[in-house]
Amino acid sequence: MAKKSAGILLYRFSNAALQVFLVHPGGPFFAKKDLGAWSIPKGEFTDEDPLLAAKREFREETGIFLEGEFLALQPVRQKAGKEVYAWALEGDLDPSAIISNTFELEWPPRSGRYQSFPEVDRGEWFDLSTAREKINAAQEALIVELKERLD
Repeated sequence: MAKKSAGILLYRFSNAALQVFLVHPGGPFFAKKDLGAWSIPKGEFTDEDPLLAAKREFREETGIFLEGEFLALQPVRQKAGKEVYAWALEGDLDPSAIISNTFELEWPPRSGRYQSFPEVDRGEWFDLSTAREKINAAQEALIVELKERLD
């Protein structure tokens, strides 16, 4: 069975322009990657309610608890087969204030040394054209749907 993730596409209007909040994955594999590497804050879940999982994952990756009127978006399937369930929410946050949880990884590989890395090393607000370049290709559909639904 394919893995499932749930996340939140936070958006705001700045000078009447729609912006979305994306995060860059932490750790050595993504350190030098930019275009196509960013994501909505999300994480895997199994038997819990997907919206509750999305809220939990947003909090774990940013340190921020969200409440409000969540707009369900159509799930997308990423290249490796993972299905991503997402909700959009209008809100605002200061990207410099996010605090991510961490994960342990043997690094360098086969070294026997484990290091701790943040799940998210930074977050940023992007206009839609920039966001569509930065986000994981499969998740671009979430931005497109959000724009269509808000128009």
